Formats: sequence, structure tokens, C-alpha cells
Amino acid sequence: MKQANDIKEPLLKKIIPNNLEVQILRLTNELKVRKRQLKQGADREKLAKEIFRGRVSRGADREKQGANREKQGADREKQGADREKQGADREKQGAVREKLAKEKFRKQTDELEIKSGQVSQGVHREKQGAGREKLAEEQFRQQSDEIEIKDGQLKQGANREKLAEEQIHIRTKAMEATFDGIFIIDAKKPDFPIIYANPSFYSLTGFTKIEVIGKNYFLLYGEAENVHSSEEIKQTLLRGKPFQGEMLHYKKNGKKFWCLLRITLVRDKNGSITHYVGNKTDTTMMKQRDSEIKEQREELLHVTRVGKLAEFVSSLAHEISQPLTAILSYAQAAQRLIKDREPQLQEILQYIVNDDQRAAEVIRRLRYLLKKTKPAFEPIEINSLINDTVTLIMPDITARNKTVKFELVTNPPSICGDRIQLQQVLLNLISNSLEAMEGNKDSHELVIRTSHKDNDRIMVEVKDSGCGIPTENVKKLFTHFFTSKQDGLGMGLSISRSIVEAHGGHLEAKNNPVHGATFYFTIPITKKNDQ
Repeated sequence: MKQANDIKEPLLKKIIPNNLEVQILRLTNELKVRKRQLKQGADREKLAKEIFRGRVSRGADREKQGANREKQGADREKQGADREKQGADREKQGAVREKLAKEKFRKQTDELEIKSGQVSQGVHREKQGAGREKLAEEQFRQQSDEIEIKDGQLKQGANREKLAEEQIHIRTKAMEATFDGIFIIDAKKPDFPIIYANPSFYSLTGFTKIEVIGKNYFLLYGEAENVHSSEEIKQTLLRGKPFQGEMLHYKKNGKKFWCLLRITLVRDKNGSITHYVGNKTDTTMMKQRDSEIKEQREELLHVTRVGKLAEFVSSLAHEISQPLTAILSYAQAAQRLIKDREPQLQEILQYIVNDDQRAAEVIRRLRYLLKKTKPAFEPIEINSLINDTVTLIMPDITARNKTVKFELVTNPPSICGDRIQLQQVLLNLISNSLEAMEGNKDSHELVIRTSHKDNDRIMVEVKDSGCGIPTENVKKLFTHFFTSKQDGLGMGLSISRSIVEAHGGHLEAKNNPVHGATFYFTIPITKKNDQ
């Protein structure tokens, strides 16, 4: 209270006239202290109000809880009253049940008296039925013995049936597991319907189960194409005989396959034919092997003949070289005798010398090819090799009324190879192109081209405008002894490819977009370090 009174004192009464600034500062500080005290008093008053408010709220909650407890007590009293009422109702119902039970007991007593009389009568009847029961027991014993016998017979039958089912299951699995195509035809129907086929049959023919079961067997492979074979099989089966034979069939997709067909007959106990059982064994691979063996045998015979021919040619080349040497000597002697005279005769003699030397070179190359010696590799300028080769065959080109067009790369790098062997390759390719152009009157030009395949290889192309290569011959073109010529040996392209591959290159062929074909090969370029 003193502080409050002090606050209420007027501040001006404390002002002293002397030293006014000091007094104002002191009064200002006192004013701040009093403001702080007022704020603290307000905070205390606010806290007291909150405490009071909390106490009031807790008191209200306690009053509310008390009211709830009073309500729960009233509910319990009401429930107790209800239970007392239910107990009274149960006592009333018990009295009613007791009364009904007494009446029921009285009725049961009367019924027992009636039944006791009936029992006495039943005892007499039971004595009479004892004899009948004994007789029934004996009959039952006999029936039991008969049932046991029949039960044993049924078990034996069940075992036999189980064994038969197992055997049928094993046979069915064996038929489904076999590699051969097995099928069964109903022989009692005239249209030869298939009633069963194993998985191998579907795999072999390409048909599905839906497309096979119930369908005529002889219509699966195209009746028009196998009409004679189908009719032969039908007639054989209708005569009651089995059929066996190897024949050509067609899959669903039209692909051909060879198979060994065997059809046997199934008869019932009366001897009537009920079913036909067929077995198909795919023999396509066996046929191909037989064909390959036959081709190999023919190639072996051809090689033998070629070997003998090589011996004959070697001997013939040796014999021819002697008269060629003599012709060359005579021609050169004649040139010396008429030196500086008869220029036309000199020209003719020079032709004889040139042709003689060319023939001798051909014989020398032929003998060289027939010898088993390693090729002589040396640096070769490819354009020069082509020009020299064309010069050798130019008389043949002129005689056929054909022309040669050159498309040669400028200053090509050198290659390393055997000059004679590479000339043989070029001669063979040019000769084949000239022969291919013979059948086309409008075909006159033969193109020989060189180009860079890449940084490491030179490509040489011989392009004609002839008949081209049949599609079926493209894959077999470079195989030994294959030829489309009537008088050909089938060795030229095969030997040419071997020579090119021995030089590290590849020889291929392709048909031109319009007319003719192009044979081309690559040869590795000689590196400077290799030289």
C-alpha cells in the first residue's frame, strides 16, 4: 500500500528549485521504476485470475462427474427392477411347466400300462419268430459266402482291368514318344478317316490335330499330285494286303519330303478288317546323303579322268614344244635370208614368229600349271597385266565381233602375285564373258574395270552384257566340276577362285541390273615395307 501511495503522490511536490537537471533525471528514473512495478502488479493480477479461472473450471468438472455418477446409479436401480420383474415372470412360467409335466407323466403312465399288455403278447410272438430268425441267419450266412466269392472275382477283374489300362497307357506313351509318324484309319468307313495320330505325325506333316482327325488320309498331301500313289495304296488295302513303299509327300507349307510308308491291317475276332495302322519314317536326310555320295563318287571319277587327262596333256605339251621350236628356227632363218628384202614376206614371217612364241608360252604355262611347284610372287602393275592379257586374247575377241572397253584406275599401286596365274584368272573370266555374250546378238561390249576397294585392296571387274547367271546356279558356280556348258569340265572358275584366294583375295559374281553378269576379284596392295 505504501508503494501505491507513493505512486499516487504528485511528482511535482518533490521538485526542488535548486539543481533542476539532476532532479529531472532522478524523477525520470523513479518514473521508470514505478512503471515496472505497475507492470509486475498487472502480471500478478492476471496470473491470479487465471488460477481462479482454473479452480472454477475444475469445480465445474467435478460437479459434472458427480451428476454422471448419480445418473449411472439411477440406471442401475432401474436395471435391478427389471431383473426382479424378469424373475417373477420366470417363476410364473416354471409353475406352468410343472403343471404340464404332471399331466404328461400321467399320460405316460397310462401308455406304459397299455404297452405292458402288448409286451406280453409280443413275448409269445417272439418265441414264434425265433425259428424264423434262425432260418434267416442260415440264409444270410450262405449269401455272405456267395458275396465273398463274388468280391474275390471282382478284385481279380479289377486287377486285370488295371493291368490292361497300364499296358494301354505304356503303348500309348510309346507311340507318342517314337520318332516315326503313326496314324490309325477307320477301315469301316469308305472315306479313310484318320481317328488317331501321334505328335511325330503332326511334326512331320506340318498339320495340326484339328486339320487331321476325321479327315481323309489321302487328301492331306494333295490328291492331284499323288493320284497314282494314292490309288495304288487304296487298292492294296482294299484287297486286304499291307502296303510298304518309299514316296514323295508334301508338308502343309508345300515343302517336299521323302518318307517310308508302311500300312498294316487290324482284324477283329471274325477276321474282318477294322482299322489300318500307318507308320511314316522320314527318309529325306537319307536321300540327301545318298545323293551326296553319288555326286562325290561322280566327282571322284571325274577327278580320275582329269588326272589322266593332265598326264596326257603334259606328254602332249612336251611333244608339241619340239615342232614349235623347229618352226621358230625355220622362220627366224628365213628372216635372216631375206633381210632387207621382201617387206611383206618379212611381216608374214614376223607373224609366224610371234604366234609360235605365243604358242610356246601357252605350252610352257600349261606345263607349269601341271607341275606341283610353288607360285613365283613378284610385284605386278595390275593395269599392265590386264593389257598384256587382253593382247593375248584379242584375236578371239575380234573373231567374235566384240569390243573391249577399259575403265582402269590411274597410277594404281603395285600388287604382289604370280603373273602367269593371275593371267590365267583373267583369261578364264574374259573367255566366259565372251561365251555368255554369244547368245545375245545385241551384246558387243565387254568392260574391264579396276578400282580401289579400300586402302588395302584393288578390285578388278569383268562385266559382260550376255545372258547372266541363272538363279539356281549362283550358289554352285565355283564348285568343282560344275558347268553349264556342254563341253565344259567345270574346273575353270573353281581353279580361278583357288588362285585368287591363294593371293589373299576373293572372287565373286553377280548379275547386272539389266543384262549380263559381272565377275570381280580383289587383290591386296603391296605395302612399301613388303617391297
